[in-house]
Amino acid sequence: MTYALWALMILFAFIIQGRVSFFDVNPNFTIVLAYYAGIREGAAKGLMIGSVIGAIEDSLSGSLLGPHLLSKGLVGYFSSFIAGRFFRWTPLMGIIVLSVLTVLDSGLVFVSRSFFDRMPASLGASLFVIAIHPLFNAPLGLVLRPKVVE
Repeated sequence: MTYALWALMILFAFIIQGRVSFFDVNPNFTIVLAYYAGIREGAAKGLMIGSVIGAIEDSLSGSLLGPHLLSKGLVGYFSSFIAGRFFRWTPLMGIIVLSVLTVLDSGLVFVSRSFFDRMPASLGASLFVIAIHPLFNAPLGLVLRPKVVE
């Protein structure tokens, strides 16, 4: 049942991020799914689910395979550390961490594509997109909570 739920959430995220646009920038809600997998399921499953999401996104993009796989896997892995091991989770901490991981994801994809493929956009345009993506995802950091360990 959980696999079907994850598949539906991934499908829904891809549909929504393809339909919504703000200043001609599409949101990247798949980062939120990788973040959620990391804070709820732990480092190993967060890495695995984030990598699967990234591999799907790479295959749908039609260009170089690997940048999204790497970045979403890292988001799933690094988000597991806010679940109570090193930091005490608060809603503000959720906003900050999700915003930082969104910037990390977008920047890593841009740098990977620039090094190993052709540059996907100008530096100014990509910095604009990297600055807008956290604005879409930051409010979700308020409501996504780590699993309470008792």
